[in-house]
Amino acid sequence: MAKVLRRSLFFAVLLASAWPAHADPFLMILLSVAKQFATVVPQEDPFPVVEAPATYVGTTVEPEILKRLIDDSFLYLSPGQRAEIFESLHAQLLKPENATLRGPMIEQFAHRALEVRAAQQRLAKLSYSDKALLAAEFQKEVKSLPEEDAARLREAAQKKLLPIPSDLNQLLLDAFD
Repeated sequence: MAKVLRRSLFFAVLLASAWPAHADPFLMILLSVAKQFATVVPQEDPFPVVEAPATYVGTTVEPEILKRLIDDSFLYLSPGQRAEIFESLHAQLLKPENATLRGPMIEQFAHRALEVRAAQQRLAKLSYSDKALLAAEFQKEVKSLPEEDAARLREAAQKKLLPIPSDLNQLLLDAFD
């Protein structure tokens, strides 16, 4: 729209300057509008871009460190799910009302993430027969659960949300059948 207006103003100025005596009132209006556009000074952006802080206020932790911790600790989740975890945690850490809780929140999250990673590493080192024994024990426990809880657990295993190696996850899924 602005491009078309500029072109028409250009031609109006050209025409008016060539034949000022025959200038039509419409062209005179266009010329006055063109003069106003020419004198308009661009204003500063009313919404300046605010960059994310290098560290979370009150801590020495950078967002990139949390991203790396999530990526290293939650390997069983898809990249999209890991990004979702980071975005949720990041949003909570940026809230001003959580200023006094930032340090403890980061500490607790890091502790849990490292526990999950350690558990995954221990489970990955198990032999197939040990994993099969775990699956058999799991099957006994599932039978004692209420149907709703068993269904939620099955759904979590199907979506690969459990922090376990994929071969053990498959054995657990088979245990439901």
